[in-house]
Amino acid sequence: MDNLPDAILSKITKRLTRTSDLNSFSLVSKRFYKVEAEQRDAICVGCGLSPVTSALSSLCSRFPNLCKMEFNYYRWKPDHGIQLDNQGLHVLSSFCPSLVHLTLSHCLCIDDTGLGFLACFNKLMSLTLNTVPEISSGGLLSVAVGCKRLTAFTLTDCKKVTSAEWLECLGRVGSLEELTVKYCKGISQYDFLKFGPGWMKLQKFVIQIKGFHNKYEPCDPSYTPHRQYRYDFCCDNLKDLNLARIVTVPEIGLGCLLSKCNALENLGLYYVLGQSDNDIITVSHNCKNLRSISLRLEPFYNERPEGMVFSTPLTDDSLKALALRCPKLQAVELTFAACCQYYPEEIGFTQEGVVNFIQSCPIRDLVLSAANFFDDEGMKVLSSAQYLETLELMDCVQITNDGMHFLVRAPCLINLTLRQCDGFTDHGVTEVCRARNLESLIIEGCSRVSLKAVQDAAKIVQFKEGYPGLSGLNRFF
Repeated sequence: MDNLPDAILSKITKRLTRTSDLNSFSLVSKRFYKVEAEQRDAICVGCGLSPVTSALSSLCSRFPNLCKMEFNYYRWKPDHGIQLDNQGLHVLSSFCPSLVHLTLSHCLCIDDTGLGFLACFNKLMSLTLNTVPEISSGGLLSVAVGCKRLTAFTLTDCKKVTSAEWLECLGRVGSLEELTVKYCKGISQYDFLKFGPGWMKLQKFVIQIKGFHNKYEPCDPSYTPHRQYRYDFCCDNLKDLNLARIVTVPEIGLGCLLSKCNALENLGLYYVLGQSDNDIITVSHNCKNLRSISLRLEPFYNERPEGMVFSTPLTDDSLKALALRCPKLQAVELTFAACCQYYPEEIGFTQEGVVNFIQSCPIRDLVLSAANFFDDEGMKVLSSAQYLETLELMDCVQITNDGMHFLVRAPCLINLTLRQCDGFTDHGVTEVCRARNLESLIIEGCSRVSLKAVQDAAKIVQFKEGYPGLSGLNRFF
């Protein structure tokens, strides 16, 4: 090992991804210590480093090529020591000016003054602020003004952020390619319409509002009744779009993005109040390169030809449009929340519509959650899907051992996940495992399936007796 060239040692170091392995590698010899320090480009600081400010200079001296740093104080307690504060960010800007990616998570001692030091990072391109409760819109405005090379920005659960002036400034700079905002109550969906020219370069946009729909959200101030209504901005480069818990009506609010994103490849619509088949039909007309779609739906009163109906908003017409006009669609999630299993009419889709959709698209990854209309006959059709490689079934109460047996014939199935499904037993699962050479098998919360029955049934097996279900999945939406 002592005779290995530095180039070979560098390649070995790059293949070590776990921090514990890198630390062990560095202890072999002084030479290894030096090579590992030169190659280390990312580090995560948490509760174990205190006092963090005085230790930063030592860390940056040892690792001169750091370009990615994360400070994460999740579950921090006062007895863990002092967190990173504004002065710590100032020290970091002095010792590590080449930083490209920075994440501040659950940092309770950082406020707008600390954000002002981020302008010293001349190469900063990616910034994530997750639960930094003391920052406000003024601090974000200093980031927008000072960080001219920023291409990715994520803001999560920052309750003091309200004004959209920082969004307008980011839009004028026009460097962002990824923008994610989650659970910030002071930010309205209409604030993003002020992003203006920033939409032209944006490739990924995510907005998630935590909790229930805010039906009393202020209306778009630019809306004028009885006039043709449209937003004058372009988002031709947007490829990834995720809208969660927003309220929309046709052509008003962020729902307008569905008619503007011609390059869209990945779409997630999570519990959007006001969406309709027309929205999905519009997507199918405009987005020929759509590769994945995730629809999480819950029932509301919807107007249909037969009158007002309490059901999820989309019907088989949406599935028909996607199957007809989106030939590249490969990954699909259909989740139905708060739908009673005894009233299948609360789901706007039918089993016939879903199986026709599956047969018409080259679907490789499929998730069906709380699809109480989907039974063994549906599984029979599913087993003939030519391209299906990954299948996840959650809370699908109508599927029995007979339905599982049909999966034996699935030509390409290699990954199977079953969660909170109580209609089948060990017998149904083991039949699939014997017939299929599964890469992975995940069983969680299936009361009639035992660990003994699935041990060694796939290269990777994960088994849990419990699972939080849709209530746990939706606590973030």
